[in-house]
Amino acid sequence: MADHILNKSRLFIFTFLLFSLTIAGSAFSAQVLGPNVKVREGNIVVSTGLQLNPNHIEEIKKGVPKEINFYIDLFQSWDNWPDEFVLGTTITRTLKCDPVKNEFIGTSLSPTHHEERRFKSCESLISWALTIPEVWLTNINELAPGEYFVHIKAESRLRRLPPFINLLFFFVREVEFTVEEDSPHFPMNFKD
Repeated sequence: MADHILNKSRLFIFTFLLFSLTIAGSAFSAQVLGPNVKVREGNIVVSTGLQLNPNHIEEIKKGVPKEINFYIDLFQSWDNWPDEFVLGTTITRTLKCDPVKNEFIGTSLSPTHHEERRFKSCESLISWALTIPEVWLTNINELAPGEYFVHIKAESRLRRLPPFINLLFFFVREVEFTVEEDSPHFPMNFKD
Protein backbone atom coordinates (compact mmCIF):
# COMPACT_ATOMS: atom_id res chain seq x y z
CA MET A 1 0.00 0.00 0.00
CA ALA A 2 2.82 2.40 0.90
CA ASP A 3 4.61 1.60 -2.38
CA HIS A 4 1.44 2.36 -4.32
CA ILE A 5 1.08 5.77 -2.62
CA LEU A 6 4.79 6.49 -3.14
CA ASN A 7 4.52 5.64 -6.87
CA LYS A 8 1.47 7.90 -7.28
CA SER A 9 3.22 10.78 -5.52
CA ARG A 10 6.30 10.32 -7.73
CA LEU A 11 4.11 10.33 -10.82
CA PHE A 12 2.36 13.49 -9.61
CA ILE A 13 5.68 15.24 -8.92
CA PHE A 14 7.08 14.18 -12.31
CA THR A 15 3.94 15.42 -14.11
CA PHE A 16 4.02 18.71 -12.18
CA LEU A 17 7.71 19.29 -13.02
CA LEU A 18 7.14 18.47 -16.68
CA PHE A 19 4.18 20.88 -16.81
CA SER A 20 6.24 23.59 -15.06
CA LEU A 21 9.10 23.19 -17.54
CA THR A 22 6.67 23.42 -20.44
CA ILE A 23 5.21 26.64 -19.07
CA ALA A 24 8.68 28.06 -18.35
CA GLY A 25 9.86 27.13 -21.85
CA SER A 26 6.97 28.94 -23.48
CA ALA A 27 7.53 31.99 -21.27
CA PHE A 28 10.98 32.52 -22.82
CA SER A 29 9.82 32.10 -26.39
CA ALA A 30 10.14 35.74 -27.41
CA GLN A 31 12.13 38.82 -26.48
CA VAL A 32 11.39 42.53 -26.70
CA LEU A 33 14.06 44.49 -28.57
CA GLY A 34 14.80 47.87 -27.05
CA PRO A 35 12.86 49.99 -26.30
CA ASN A 36 14.81 52.95 -27.63
CA VAL A 37 13.57 56.33 -26.40
CA LYS A 38 14.55 59.67 -27.98
CA VAL A 39 13.32 63.23 -27.71
CA ARG A 40 12.78 64.66 -31.19
CA GLU A 41 11.18 68.03 -31.96
CA GLY A 42 9.97 68.24 -28.36
CA ASN A 43 8.25 64.83 -28.47
CA ILE A 44 9.06 61.47 -26.91
CA VAL A 45 9.63 58.98 -29.74
CA VAL A 46 9.84 55.24 -29.00
CA SER A 47 11.07 52.45 -31.27
CA THR A 48 10.96 48.78 -30.39
CA GLY A 49 10.65 45.33 -31.85
CA LEU A 50 10.12 41.69 -31.05
CA GLN A 51 12.30 38.65 -31.61
CA LEU A 52 10.32 35.43 -31.90
CA ASN A 53 11.29 31.87 -31.17
CA PRO A 54 12.14 29.91 -34.37
CA ASN A 55 9.15 27.63 -33.65
CA HIS A 56 6.76 30.59 -33.83
CA ILE A 57 8.34 31.75 -37.09
CA GLU A 58 7.90 28.27 -38.58
CA GLU A 59 4.23 28.27 -37.52
CA ILE A 60 3.69 31.59 -39.31
CA LYS A 61 5.43 30.32 -42.44
CA LYS A 62 3.20 27.22 -42.44
CA GLY A 63 0.08 29.39 -42.45
CA VAL A 64 -0.86 29.78 -38.78
CA PRO A 65 -2.12 33.38 -38.36
CA LYS A 66 -0.74 35.41 -35.46
CA GLU A 67 -1.99 38.51 -33.70
CA ILE A 68 0.63 40.41 -31.73
CA ASN A 69 -0.29 43.33 -29.48
CA PHE A 70 2.35 45.90 -28.54
CA TYR A 71 1.47 47.95 -25.44
CA ILE A 72 3.69 51.04 -25.24
CA ASP A 73 3.25 52.83 -21.91
CA LEU A 74 4.96 55.85 -20.34
CA PHE A 75 5.44 55.74 -16.57
CA GLN A 76 6.75 58.28 -14.09
CA SER A 77 9.16 56.72 -11.62
CA TRP A 78 8.85 57.45 -7.92
CA ASP A 79 11.31 56.51 -5.15
CA ASN A 80 8.99 55.64 -2.26
CA TRP A 81 5.76 55.20 -4.19
CA PRO A 82 4.55 52.89 -6.98
CA ASP A 83 5.38 54.04 -10.51
CA GLU A 84 2.64 56.17 -12.05
CA PHE A 85 1.10 55.37 -15.42
CA VAL A 86 1.06 58.56 -17.51
CA LEU A 87 -0.18 57.48 -20.94
CA GLY A 88 0.05 54.65 -23.41
CA THR A 89 -0.90 53.33 -26.79
CA THR A 90 -1.53 49.92 -28.32
CA ILE A 91 -0.46 48.67 -31.74
CA THR A 92 -1.93 45.39 -33.02
CA ARG A 93 -0.13 43.58 -35.81
CA THR A 94 -1.74 40.63 -37.60
CA LEU A 95 0.27 38.22 -39.75
CA LYS A 96 -1.29 35.89 -42.33
CA CYS A 97 0.90 33.75 -44.58
CA ASP A 98 -0.77 31.49 -47.10
CA PRO A 99 1.96 29.38 -48.71
CA VAL A 100 -0.52 27.69 -51.09
CA LYS A 101 -1.89 30.93 -52.58
CA ASN A 102 1.46 32.68 -52.10
CA GLU A 103 -0.27 35.53 -50.20
CA PHE A 104 1.39 37.35 -47.33
CA ILE A 105 -0.86 39.93 -45.67
CA GLY A 106 -0.14 42.07 -42.62
CA THR A 107 -2.36 44.56 -40.83
CA SER A 108 -1.44 47.22 -38.33
CA LEU A 109 -4.05 48.81 -36.09
CA SER A 110 -3.44 51.67 -33.67
CA PRO A 111 -5.77 54.31 -32.18
CA THR A 112 -4.95 56.74 -35.02
CA HIS A 113 -3.98 54.50 -37.91
CA HIS A 114 -5.18 51.38 -39.77
CA GLU A 115 -3.07 49.82 -42.50
CA GLU A 116 -3.15 46.63 -44.53
CA ARG A 117 -0.12 45.62 -46.56
CA ARG A 118 0.73 42.79 -48.95
CA PHE A 119 4.24 41.37 -49.10
CA LYS A 120 6.24 39.31 -51.60
CA SER A 121 7.53 36.87 -48.97
CA CYS A 122 6.70 35.65 -45.51
CA GLU A 123 10.12 36.83 -44.25
CA SER A 124 9.41 40.44 -45.27
CA LEU A 125 5.98 40.25 -43.59
CA ILE A 126 7.52 38.95 -40.35
CA SER A 127 10.25 41.61 -40.42
CA TRP A 128 7.67 44.39 -40.90
CA ALA A 129 5.23 43.06 -38.29
CA LEU A 130 7.82 42.62 -35.54
CA THR A 131 9.36 46.09 -35.91
CA ILE A 132 7.82 49.27 -34.51
CA PRO A 133 10.08 52.00 -35.96
CA GLU A 134 8.60 55.15 -34.39
CA VAL A 135 5.76 55.87 -32.01
CA TRP A 136 5.29 59.50 -31.01
CA LEU A 137 4.00 59.29 -27.43
CA THR A 138 3.64 62.84 -26.15
CA ASN A 139 5.08 66.33 -26.09
CA ILE A 140 7.63 66.82 -23.30
CA ASN A 141 6.01 70.13 -22.30
CA GLU A 142 2.95 68.18 -21.12
CA LEU A 143 4.99 66.21 -18.56
CA ALA A 144 5.76 67.19 -14.98
CA PRO A 145 9.44 67.29 -14.01
CA GLY A 146 10.74 63.94 -12.83
CA GLU A 147 12.11 60.54 -13.87
CA TYR A 148 10.28 58.59 -16.58
CA PHE A 149 10.58 55.27 -18.38
CA VAL A 150 8.80 53.46 -21.20
CA HIS A 151 7.34 50.00 -20.55
CA ILE A 152 6.81 47.69 -23.54
CA LYS A 153 4.61 44.62 -23.34
CA ALA A 154 4.24 42.32 -26.35
CA GLU A 155 1.56 39.68 -26.29
CA SER A 156 0.53 37.04 -28.82
CA ARG A 157 -3.10 35.97 -28.65
CA LEU A 158 -4.20 32.47 -29.57
CA ARG A 159 -7.94 33.05 -29.56
CA ARG A 160 -10.59 35.40 -28.26
CA LEU A 161 -13.28 33.84 -26.14
CA PRO A 162 -16.48 35.63 -25.14
CA PRO A 163 -16.29 36.81 -21.49
CA PHE A 164 -18.93 34.36 -20.26
CA ILE A 165 -17.23 31.38 -21.92
CA ASN A 166 -13.89 32.60 -20.59
CA LEU A 167 -15.23 32.42 -17.03
CA LEU A 168 -16.49 28.87 -17.53
CA PHE A 169 -13.42 27.59 -19.36
CA PHE A 170 -10.75 29.41 -17.36
CA PHE A 171 -8.22 26.65 -18.12
CA VAL A 172 -8.25 27.40 -21.89
CA ARG A 173 -5.32 29.66 -22.77
CA GLU A 174 -6.06 32.80 -24.74
CA VAL A 175 -2.49 34.13 -24.73
CA GLU A 176 0.41 32.29 -26.36
CA PHE A 177 3.15 34.39 -24.76
CA THR A 178 3.67 37.71 -23.01
CA VAL A 179 7.05 39.45 -22.77
CA GLU A 180 7.86 42.80 -21.19
CA GLU A 181 10.80 45.20 -21.11
CA ASP A 182 11.49 48.65 -19.63
CA SER A 183 13.64 51.40 -21.10
CA PRO A 184 16.33 53.05 -19.00
CA HIS A 185 15.00 55.89 -16.84
CA PHE A 186 15.33 59.36 -18.29
CA PRO A 187 14.82 62.76 -16.61
CA MET A 188 12.44 65.47 -17.65
CA ASN A 189 13.57 68.77 -16.11
CA PHE A 190 12.11 72.06 -17.21
CA LYS A 191 13.11 75.56 -16.21
CA ASP A 192 11.04 78.62 -17.06
